[in-house]
Amino acid sequence: MALLDESAAGVFIIAVTPFTDTGAIDFASADAMVEFYLARGATGLTILGMMGEAPKLSVAESVAFSRHVVRRVAGRVPVVVGVSSPGFAAMGELARAVMDDGAAGVMVAPGGALRTDDAVLRYCGQVAETLGGIPWVLQDFPQSTGVFISPSVIRRVVEGDPSCVMLKHEDWPGLAKISTVREMTDIRRISILVGNGGVFLPEELRRGADGAMTGFAFPEMMSGVYAAHRAGDEQRASDLFDAYLPLARYEQQPGPGLGVRKYLLHKRGAIASAAQRRPVVGIGPREIAEVEFLLARQALRLAALG
Repeated sequence: MALLDESAAGVFIIAVTPFTDTGAIDFASADAMVEFYLARGATGLTILGMMGEAPKLSVAESVAFSRHVVRRVAGRVPVVVGVSSPGFAAMGELARAVMDDGAAGVMVAPGGALRTDDAVLRYCGQVAETLGGIPWVLQDFPQSTGVFISPSVIRRVVEGDPSCVMLKHEDWPGLAKISTVREMTDIRRISILVGNGGVFLPEELRRGADGAMTGFAFPEMMSGVYAAHRAGDEQRASDLFDAYLPLARYEQQPGPGLGVRKYLLHKRGAIASAAQRRPVVGIGPREIAEVEFLLARQALRLAALG
């Protein structure tokens, strides 16, 4: 497997972690899920992210799941593994293990105790030391981590560490940040892939993002929008995005959003069970009825697109 670098582009799907109804990792579903994502245009996979329930896995389970997915992918697309951890020892151990198994790179989200630019910079420096040259993705997700990463900090991280090859941008609102980073033409250009379920994807691509690194139960929306954008057909990109937006928005709810995503992936045959590991924020009959209503509406909009 080639290592992740600054040229990464396209759609890196944030994969769920499939579980059986008893809470065990479902490796057979992992195989089906990989094929589901790749068949719908994924140019990369990211596993053990926040929506992959990574904190609910032991280190041994994380290594086993990563190894299984990398082997299933078999070099067809790069696999990035989330290795965020409160401690650097666990981060380093997991990062080295997944890279030995063939991962292309790792992703790190800064811990929630960082409140100043200097603190974020010190943390990123310690990440670089811990990873020892492993290519890594800086995850900028202040809504979840509570850590704001300013464009000036991004500049200094990029200037100081050649192994930081990508910004996973999911600040919200964050369009101006993409523009600011892209206007830094005096520093090394890194890949910018965006998150937040793709709900700002057309605008983010026009601001200079290289694609998406996020989850949605309909990855073909993101790959279709990206392809249309690359072809210069912004009208087609926006029309396709509009067809999926109500359901993408619904899936983005903090808390029940993962339940919605797993329900849809199960319904679409990507995973055998919609089970989550505890603690669980589940969905009930009302949420399912709302999802089904949105699915019916989505089908009508897609049919009208042709």
